[in-house]
Parts: sequence; C-alpha cells; structure tokens
Amino acid sequence: MIIYFLLQKYANILISENIAVNLRNKKRRLSEKTMSCILHIETSTQATSVAVSQDGSNIFEKVKKEGSSNASVDLGVFVDEALSFIDSHAIPLDAVAVSCGPGSYTGLRIGVSMAKGICYAKNVPLLGLETLKVLSVPVLLYHDELPDEALLCPMIDARRMEVYATVYNRALKEVRATQADIVDEHTYEAFLEQGPVYFFGNGAEKCKAKIQHPNAHFIDGILPLATMMAPLAEQAIAKQDFKDVAYFEPFYLKEFIATTPKKLL
Repeated sequence: MIIYFLLQKYANILISENIAVNLRNKKRRLSEKTMSCILHIETSTQATSVAVSQDGSNIFEKVKKEGSSNASVDLGVFVDEALSFIDSHAIPLDAVAVSCGPGSYTGLRIGVSMAKGICYAKNVPLLGLETLKVLSVPVLLYHDELPDEALLCPMIDARRMEVYATVYNRALKEVRATQADIVDEHTYEAFLEQGPVYFFGNGAEKCKAKIQHPNAHFIDGILPLATMMAPLAEQAIAKQDFKDVAYFEPFYLKEFIATTPKKLL
C-alpha cells in the first residue's frame, strides 16, 4: 500500500512537471508568432464583455453594458459561447487576457478567476492587462483630434468624489502612477497647466463640475471593453509578459471593505 501511494505521488509530480513544461513551450512558441488567437475578458466596471481576437482583429464579441446582479452568470455564458466559437472554427487558443484592475472588487475577482480557470483547463498562458490602459485604447483609436502633446486621464468611478486614475501620454507611457484621487479643482492642476488633458471613463462625468480648467476636455461614452484589449495583449505577448496562473491577483488598488446594508441596521 505504501509503495502504491509513493508511485501515485511520483506520477502526480511527473504529470505536473509535464504540464509546466508544455506551458513553457507554448509561451516560447507564442512569443515567436507574429499574431495569436486570444480570449479577452473584461469585468472591471458595470459592463461585462468577452471577445476573441485572431491576427489582431476581433472575430467574436459579447457585451452587456448595463450592470447586473448576475455578472458571474453573464460572464459564464459569454465565455462558453466564445470557447464554442473557437472550437467550432477549429482555431487553437493561444492565450487568455484579462483586464486586471483597478475597478470593481467583485467584477475583477470574477473576471480573473474565470481567466485562471480557463488557463488551467486549456493549459494556455495568462495575460494581465491594466484596466486604465484598456480604457484608453478607444480614445487613441477613434479620436484623431487629440494633439500630439495631449495627456490622457482615464478614470474609473470609486464612489463619491473618488476615482481610480492614471495620467498617460499618447504613447501610453505613464506620466503619473495609478492612484485613488478625491477630485477637486486642484487635483490635476499641474498637468492642466502644461497643456490639454483628456478625461474619460465612468468616473469622469462626476468630475466635470469640479475640473473647469480651459485645458480640460471630456470624452463621453468610453468604457473598458474586451474588444479593445487585442493591441495590448499582442504587445504583452511580444514582451513575454505572461502571468503566473497560480499566484496572479487583480490590481484592487484599495482593500475591500465590507459594509452592512442600511436596511439591516
């Protein structure tokens, strides 16, 4: 009996090692490819979205923009449909990309857990993309009016007058690190004095009354969506910026604080 358990343990170790070797080989081959088939997951705000890109172009997408108490169910349905689409077209899945925060604590947890589960099941690598960069992609793609010296300030609502925000230049190089800002008329004054700053995201609307500087510009209707993740995912693959599936966690920025609903007080 002891020998049986030792042999079983040894077999499990060999299986784990083989899986790890196969994954390393996939990562190496993937970094050598010019384009890839990637499943994208975005759940950082009220929107839930899933997309599949191949050769840098989206070939499948599912989006639910309004918030839902069944976000995990919506995500499960969308992912199941995406994987069925991939299988029915005989496309080998190369990687899973997930928008990893900051944003909704629950949304990020659901999205990252789903992405990790698929990576384990399919034995494919994981890509973690900064949500505020994902939010910036449609602005760079579809707003040609931005001057070269413009700064981008994507904002995600963090309730009250607080937002999660970063300041980027047009090359998406970080000018100021991501942080939680309590917004008033002085919060971005140093950047506004230098030139035009474009604010967008679901946290920007409530800041319009506070930020009245002539260099402040607001772009409405911008959400982080899975269909905008492909350029960043391809870039991550080129840099071999793969995440450890076992230990990867969302970028929550702030600790989750549980509260008691008012009706229970």
